[in-house]
Amino acid sequence: MSTTEYTKVYNGNFILVTRVRNELERMGIVPIVKDEGESQRLAGYGSMNQGFQEVFVHNDELDKALAIVEQVKSEMEASS
Repeated sequence: MSTTEYTKVYNGNFILVTRVRNELERMGIVPIVKDEGESQRLAGYGSMNQGFQEVFVHNDELDKALAIVEQVKSEMEASS
């Protein structure tokens, strides 16, 4: 994944990332979810980042994705 083609729009635990990912997909954006903890676990290493994930989107969809992420974050804050 080239850093010039994709931008991180969100990071958090599995539950919050799932909520953001589902909303992006519902709006036609295909995000990439990076889970370093799972990658380390599969490679046989311990991880301090278990459950922490990052969401990336293609730069062509960045503006739309950022608006969706902000909306989801607002909804999550309002419900807590």
